[in-house]
Amino acid sequence: MFERVREDIQSVFHRDPAARNAFEVLTCYPGLHAIWIHRLSHWLWVHDWKWLARMSSNLGRWLTGVEIHPGARIGRRFFIDHGMGIVIGETAEIGDDVTLYHGVTLGGTSWNKGKRHPTLEDGVIVGAGAKILGPFTVGAGAKIGSNAVVTREVPPGATAVGIPGRVIVKSNDEQEAKRKAIAEKIGFDAYGVSEDMPDPVARAIGQLLDHVQAVEERLEGMCGALKALGSDYCAKELPELREEDFVEVKSDAGEVRS
Repeated sequence: MFERVREDIQSVFHRDPAARNAFEVLTCYPGLHAIWIHRLSHWLWVHDWKWLARMSSNLGRWLTGVEIHPGARIGRRFFIDHGMGIVIGETAEIGDDVTLYHGVTLGGTSWNKGKRHPTLEDGVIVGAGAKILGPFTVGAGAKIGSNAVVTREVPPGATAVGIPGRVIVKSNDEQEAKRKAIAEKIGFDAYGVSEDMPDPVARAIGQLLDHVQAVEERLEGMCGALKALGSDYCAKELPELREEDFVEVKSDAGEVRS
């Protein structure tokens, strides 16, 4: 038990830069208190002490503002940040390393018994105010944008935003690595041009980075061909990109992110 508590506290430090020390986390994080109360409630529930389970769950809701049905199944290192208003239904299932922000609902769309709440696989992040409704799966590593209303399956590594929720991007580690390398080379902040953002300007910059990458690869191929013919044209150094020339651009990108 104490090992799980220590693990929970460490998960806060990994995901909340405002956490200063273990005592503060232990005493001042209602999201953690809600999880610990739920573990007791769930134990009572599975051992058929249903009324006691509901009462302890109700007490946890009163103390923390987080409502978790004792029947819900929750994995390790679950983190609730600013948990007020969170609702997690009876048949919801949550994997390891999942993060929920305030106002999130894992709800159902049917009054029928059986599975009626969502399953969140490992590493899912759900933004503030999002509603995930129905008995479907949000794949591992997926992200749900703030205030989104998601009523259908989200693939692993994807990002869903809007009402109704729609998938705007699927993760492509190789493509993102190329974009990051080009962005760093020309002085952009790679975070500001991430495809995870439903921002047309960020998307356009990402496409420009893809184009720059393709042009560089073509030039390298042409240089290789010229070198094979005995030319030293490609031996010339390219002009240096100075960091100070991009300060204003990076500042503007930061303003767009905020």
